[in-house]
Amino acid sequence: MRLGINLGYWGAGMDADNLAVAREADRLGYSVCWAAEAYGSDAATVLAWVAAQTERIDVGSAIFQIPARTPAMTAMTAATLDTLSGGRFRLGLGVSGPQVSEGWYGVRFDKPLARTREYVEIIRKAMSRERLTHEGRNWTLPLPDGPGKPLKLTVHPVREYIPLYIAAIGPKNLEQTGEIADGALVLFYDPEHAEETTLSPLRAGREKAGKDLEGFDVVPTVPMALGDDVRALADQFRPYTALYVGGMGSAKQNFYNKLAQRMGYEKEAAEIQEKYLSGDKEGAAAAVPHELIDSTALLGPVERIADRMQAYAEAGVTTLSLTPAGFTLEERLAGLRAGVEALERAGLA
Repeated sequence: MRLGINLGYWGAGMDADNLAVAREADRLGYSVCWAAEAYGSDAATVLAWVAAQTERIDVGSAIFQIPARTPAMTAMTAATLDTLSGGRFRLGLGVSGPQVSEGWYGVRFDKPLARTREYVEIIRKAMSRERLTHEGRNWTLPLPDGPGKPLKLTVHPVREYIPLYIAAIGPKNLEQTGEIADGALVLFYDPEHAEETTLSPLRAGREKAGKDLEGFDVVPTVPMALGDDVRALADQFRPYTALYVGGMGSAKQNFYNKLAQRMGYEKEAAEIQEKYLSGDKEGAAAAVPHELIDSTALLGPVERIADRMQAYAEAGVTTLSLTPAGFTLEERLAGLRAGVEALERAGLA
């Protein structure tokens, strides 16, 4: 099992710290550094900045939002980043959510699975550097009633094949991800529930493609906090968990809330969402069960974290992307180093 680092969103006042974290992860031998985007910083610019100031670590989008770019533009960006980084780019994609897609980008959140499949098809074709033609529900290239003609990507990426990941939570999305992608980016990954919530639908998708999970990258992003008081450490992540389970989406459409329900927290997930959407964010955070946080994060001393890493590896994880907690750079760097120590203690390095 490899280690990654997830920097999240840029522009929150810790940009210099984030760069230092990426550099230290590079020095420590971490496999990949991910950056995210929502409706603030874009991931492509951040990844170019990080790649320019690191040497070995891969840089990955977690995620490029599908409604933000045409598929051809995403192919151009991926090829450019792979070239600039010397072959270190990983392309992560996701549909985002209805509020961002429709409120920020003006793109209907309609049939996200079909849109993702078509998007990936166009990217694959463009990245292969064949002349780009496509006839689909969402895109037709070239347009049939104008001067457009089939064009070919002029950039030559360092690698012939750039790994493609999809952010997936729901069973149908996970199944399609297993079928059409090289890896899955997931959140709230509980090793004890991994088979039914994640691995089974991924495996079904791989079987559709005539493959198995061998070589497929299962990449959960996992919060991490060092210390002896596990309950106090877990409390740091109450607002984060409440945001996703309670506020990421509407009352009818929240993938993370449904995931919590599938993990056995039906009543608690409903309470968290009701409080969060009514404006009681503190009440929503207080309603998050400790067990939910503890099972989806790495908490405690290094020895306990090592045990949990072993559980993640046994539950199919191939790249464990950490988000070390801390209000200071020193705390976050200490988390990075503890991650390597825990991986070695678990015999997974």
